[in-house]
Amino acid sequence: MTRSELAQVIAEKSRDKARFVVAIAGAPGSGKSTLATELAAELEQATVLPMDGFHRDNEELIALGRLHRKGAPDTFDADGFVGLVRRLRQSKSLTYPTFDRALDKTVPNGGSLQRETRIVLVEGNYLLLDIPPWAALADLFDLTVWLDEDRETLKTRLVQRWRYQGFSEAEALAQALGNDMLNAEFAIEHSRLPGVVVVSD
Repeated sequence: MTRSELAQVIAEKSRDKARFVVAIAGAPGSGKSTLATELAAELEQATVLPMDGFHRDNEELIALGRLHRKGAPDTFDADGFVGLVRRLRQSKSLTYPTFDRALDKTVPNGGSLQRETRIVLVEGNYLLLDIPPWAALADLFDLTVWLDEDRETLKTRLVQRWRYQGFSEAEALAQALGNDMLNAEFAIEHSRLPGVVVVSD
C-alpha cells in the first residue's frame, strides 16, 4: 500500500486504543524516518520514536573492534531497546535516548513520550529481525510495516547521505558498499514478514 493508505489503516486500527504501537522497518536508506515523520504529522496524537538512540558509543565499538561496522545489528544496545518498547505499554510518559548524526553520538534522554500520545511510530532497520535479542520485539507491536525499496535506489540514497556529510564520491561509495549495503542485505534477509508492505507513492 501507499503512505496515504497506511495512514488510514493506522487511524482505523488505533481508534479507541489508549496506545497503539507501530513498527516501521526497512533497510538503511529506505525512507523510514521520512515516512514516520509524515505519518506523525498526519495522524492525531502521534509521535516518532527512532531506534537510532540505541547505537553503542564509538569508544565501546572501538574496544570491540566494531567501529567500522557501526549500524550493524550487534552495534546497538538491542536489549535496552527491547526494554524501552516493552515500557511503552507500562509507562504513559517516559524519556529515551536519541542520536545526533552530525556529532555521531547518542543523546541520553534526548526524546520524550507524553501521556497523551496515543500512536507511537517506532522506526528502525531491525524491528522485524528474527534473531535474538531483536526477535523479542515480535509480540510488542500492534502493526508492523516494511518499506520496500530496490537495492539500486538504496545505494544511491546511501551514497548521497555520506556526500551530504562532506565525504568525497569515492569515500561515500566505499562507506555505502562496505557497511550500509551489508546492513541492508542483512535486514532484508533476516526480517519476519510484516503486516503491511509500503511502496513508494
